[in-house]
Order: sequence, then C-alpha cells, then structure tokens
Amino acid sequence: MSEFLLELYSEEIPPQLQISAKNQLKELIENLLKEESIKYKSLHLYSSPTRLIVLIKDIPERIKIAAKEIRGPKVGVIEDVLNSFVRAHNVSKKEIFQKENEKGKFYFIKTKEKEIFSKDILIKIILNSISSLNWKKSMRWSDNNLIWGRPLRSILAIFNKKHLSFSYGHLRSKDSTIVEKDLITKHKKIRNFSEYQSFLKDNKIIIDQDERRKKILQSFIVICKNKNFKDNFSTQLLEEVTNIVEDPNVLVVDFDKKYLEIPSEIIVSTLQSHQRYFPLLDSKDRLTNYFLVVANKTDSKNLIKEGNKRVVEARLSDAKFFWDKDKSKNLIKQIGKLKKIIFYDKLGTIYDKTQRLRNLASPISDELNINKEKLQVAASISKSDLCSDLVGEYPELQGVMGKYFALAQGFDNDLANAVSEHYLPVGISSPVPKKPISYSISIIDKLDSLVGFFLINEKPTSSKDPFALRRAAIGLLRIVIENNLTIKLRDLISFSIKLFEEQNIEIKNINAEKELLDYLKERMKNILKEKNIKIDIIEASINSHIGDNFLDLYKKNILINKYISKDIGKNTISAYKRAANIVEKEDKEITGRPDAVLFRQDEEKILFEKINDIRKAFTVKEDKKNYENLLIKMSEIKPFTDSFFDNVKVNDENNDIKNNRLELLKMFCNTFNNFINFSKLEGL
Repeated sequence: MSEFLLELYSEEIPPQLQISAKNQLKELIENLLKEESIKYKSLHLYSSPTRLIVLIKDIPERIKIAAKEIRGPKVGVIEDVLNSFVRAHNVSKKEIFQKENEKGKFYFIKTKEKEIFSKDILIKIILNSISSLNWKKSMRWSDNNLIWGRPLRSILAIFNKKHLSFSYGHLRSKDSTIVEKDLITKHKKIRNFSEYQSFLKDNKIIIDQDERRKKILQSFIVICKNKNFKDNFSTQLLEEVTNIVEDPNVLVVDFDKKYLEIPSEIIVSTLQSHQRYFPLLDSKDRLTNYFLVVANKTDSKNLIKEGNKRVVEARLSDAKFFWDKDKSKNLIKQIGKLKKIIFYDKLGTIYDKTQRLRNLASPISDELNINKEKLQVAASISKSDLCSDLVGEYPELQGVMGKYFALAQGFDNDLANAVSEHYLPVGISSPVPKKPISYSISIIDKLDSLVGFFLINEKPTSSKDPFALRRAAIGLLRIVIENNLTIKLRDLISFSIKLFEEQNIEIKNINAEKELLDYLKERMKNILKEKNIKIDIIEASINSHIGDNFLDLYKKNILINKYISKDIGKNTISAYKRAANIVEKEDKEITGRPDAVLFRQDEEKILFEKINDIRKAFTVKEDKKNYENLLIKMSEIKPFTDSFFDNVKVNDENNDIKNNRLELLKMFCNTFNNFINFSKLEGL
C-alpha cells in the first residue's frame, strides 16, 4: 500500500479562502476516488497561510478495472453515429453486439478486465479537483492563464516515495518543498509525509490547523489562569487567527489605563475587529487594559509586543479624541447633516429615511399604545451618530455610539437604548429588542427599508440579496413573535408607501404591498422550520393565511404541531378526512351552505348546530382569541360526525336531500379550514 502527498504552495491566502478551498478540495477528491473505485484508508487535508496539503494513505499501486458493458446508440441509427461510438471506445465493429432492454434494442461493447497504475488515475483526480475549485476571489498573475486564490508558486507531489510528475498550467510538479522565512529560502527533497512534516516543524511551521488551534487555546488558558483573566474568547476570531499563522506564539500586551475611560465597545472593536487581537476581561466581566496577540514567531526581545502596543495606543488615542469631540455634538442638531448621507440613490438620503420613520412612529404608537412624542424623538435621532467621526472610523458601532451620545446629552435610558437596539436582531441567534420604544423603532426601520426596495422593484432573489432584505424581514417577524405583538402590518405598509409617494420617490412596482406581504409569509416559513414545525403544517397554515397577523400565524403552527401528534388531534383530522373525501368525489359545485329546512334526521340537525357553535368561536375579537381553546372546541366535532356517518345516508334517493347533506359536510370542512387548510396536511 502506498501514500500520496500533495502540497500546493502559494503566496499567503486569506483565512476564509483557505477554509473554503480545503473543504472543497476534500469533497472533490473523495467523490472522484469513489467514482474511480480507488480504495484507501484515510484522506486528510491540511492548510496554512501558504500551503494546501492533501494526504491519502494506503492506496494500492495497481487497480483492477472490472469488465463492463457500455451501451451505445439504438439499433437502426445512421452509420456515422455508430462509427463515432466505435472510434470513441477504440474498438472494431466486430466487437459490438446488439442487446435489448426495456427501452429498445441497442448496440453494446464489452470492455475487458484490466489492471492500471493508481498513479495515472491520481494525476487525473488531482488535476480535475484543483481546477474545479471555486474561489470567491481569485487572481491571474504574470503572463500565464492559471487562476488561484493567490499566486501559486510550487507543487509537490509524491506517490509511493517517488515523484509523481504532472503539469498544472505553467507549473510542473516537484519532489521538493520550500520554506521561506526571515529572508532565507530552503529547499528540501521529500520522500513521504513524515519526512515532510518533520522538515516543516523543524522550520517552525505547523501544517495541522487543529494542532495550531490547540496550541493557541492552551496558551490562552494558561495565561488567563495565571493572571486571573476570564478565558472567554471569540471562536470566530480564534478560527481566523489560526489560519493566519504557521507557528503561533501568544503574547500578553497592555495599553495605558487612561483609555479605559472611553466606551468598552470602542476598545473591543479596536482590538478584535481592526487588529485581530483578543481583549481580556477580569473575573467580574470588566474589560481590562490587557489583550492577547497571536504572533507568527517567538518574541524574545519584546519587539513584537512593543510594536503592537504602539499600534493599539495610537488607534485608541484617535478614538478618544473622536469620543471627546463627538459626545458633545447635539444629536438633534446633527439631523440636518444626514441630508449629505445617501441611503440609496433611488430612495433618498438618511435624512429622508429618518423623516419617514418619524411619521411612521405615529400609527405604530397608536397601535401598540406607546408614548408617541418619545417614539418620534427616538426615530428622529436614531441615525444621528452616522455623522460622527467615531462611526466614520468604526462603522460597526453605528447605533452603539448613538446610545452613548444620547446618554451623555441627558436622554433617558429607554430612548438611548432604542438608538442602539433598533438595528437588532443582526443575525439568526441575535437577541431582539425587548423594550417598547426599541422594538417599535426597529420594526418601522426594517419596514421602511423593505417597502422602499419593493417599491423601486429591487427585490431580493434566491441568489442575490445585496440590501440584506431577507435579514430585515426575518428580524421584523422575530420581533413581532418574540414580543407577542398583534400588529396590522398591512396598514403600516400602506402608510409607508404614502410616505415614499410624498417624498416623490419614483414608484416602479404598484404591487409592492401584496408582494411584500407574500415575501414575509415566505420568510415566516424559515422561522417555523427553525422551530421544527412539520413542513405540511407550515404549508397548510401559510396557504390559508390571508391576513397580516403573523403572531397569529406563528401561534397556530406551534399549537397544531402539538395537536396532531395527540389522539384528540388525530380523531379530529380523521373526522375532517372522512367528510372531505365524500365532498371531493362530487363533480358539482358545493358551497357549504345547507338549508336547515331540508334536514330529515336529528343527526343532521345536531351536527349543523355543533358546526355553528364552533363557528361562533372563530368570531371572537383578535385580542381575546385563544387558539388552544379553539382547537379543543374543534375537537368536540368527532362524536357528532361519527353519529352522522353511522345513521345518515348521504347519497339519499332524493337529490335535494343528498345535495343538502353534501352542503353540510362542506360547511364542516370550510369551518375547519378557517383555522388552517386541513386538506394540505399529509395523510389526508
């Protein structure tokens, strides 16, 4: 059994491109090995900033290819087609034969069993795999046509301790690897993976990303334990840093304590987002003036440590200057400056948006019984921090800085928090705003964006969503659901459309209101799937939902999902199923309006009365509806339908009586479909 080693050596590739390329390459090679029926013990992929490495263990040197029949063209085709088939498989016409299957009579050839060298197939697999990589960002360099994430410099290929020779673009594979460190270049001939890994380790290069991550984490834990810091780190940043170093060495660095006076979010953003450093918290979760740096080599003379300290303090000095200057700028007076910031060229400026939000604050405050004046102030200043130098330098802190500015200028906590929280949620697992002022501003902000882009007909598609409207829609729905809000979105959308019209925005989509409500329904499906609601229940509820009460829709799904798994639910569904099957067999139109005068048996009258009793439960006002009680009420139908089916002949000889009984059953089905479309549930 043989070992195969491939190294693709390039200039430094960014972390996300590395991870993507490694995962893609593993899947491509696995699939092609399976396709070629090559057995192997294990396949490992490793990556570092400059290397993408493939290791396949225990591959046989030779592979037996079993004999097989290959189907050709149908018997009776023109001679040229048959000749093409013969040439393609390098056989003579004497070797073809005819065979019939369920699709007709065809020409076939039978290949002979043969043995081939694994290395020949490996070359084909590797070339197919690396040329199939889909780089999110790629480069073409020099005067060649090769495309790679960053310029590809060298290819090492070893099979069974020997050089595996092939070409990829302008590069020929070699039997040696390269190390370039500290202005010194080393070349080393390689015979196997063990030799290769040892050579790189001797030169301070760890190719196994799991080993690098483990080394970083162990250093973090030791440092935190010794200095009494909390070992709580961003896993996303850890993953990124793991893929930008080859020999991780963790350093503890500090900065001047005076910078702790500025908001902690600025410091964290400086360290984490701008420098890829790890902030440190004390045992009480307070930010300290220490941070961790993952360097790519040891720092015996503290040069790296001092350099990083200077960089961080320079950035924090700028941030403190901006903070001292910006916090005193009146947020109300900053509103006018928003006229210089474009929201979107077809939807006006940020100032235009804040004016729409201020106007939208009126109907939503009436509906949710919130202080209108306070909400209008929050809407007006919600974007004022975008004018600040701090947000210009730290755009990821929009809203957060607005909150600090508001507090510094004497606005109350609810209003200040609304400025920060109206951007929430920012992702699937992100929390939603919970205070009335905050969630109201968040709803109208998201709604304004959705309405605007739908009006100018720049809607999201399955492949493109440049304005993050999908996230806005899901965020809006989550706020409604998680705050238990009954809100008339249709009215708000209609009001919002008028505001755009008043600002003379060019309307390109007259169906925006309907399309946006339909889009929200589609996004609701995503939320319900996350809650493990059965697909047929989701489709049944969405199909029957004609209103704009999405809390209502959510509650129905949660309840019906529990309901149909219990006997009470199964019995109700079986009653519906029996009635629906009878009605569906009829060709004639049945409306569901029986005539009580035509009832001949008590069972008909009693069922009719029970259906009407259930229908009354549907007429309760929105704020007093209890869907659990309604489902219990609906489940009372089973004994009445059983009695009806046991004692009443639906297909009566009298056509009027027969039709009236069908109308009664249709009335039953229609009533239940007011809850959700029961006919869409699986098994019905």
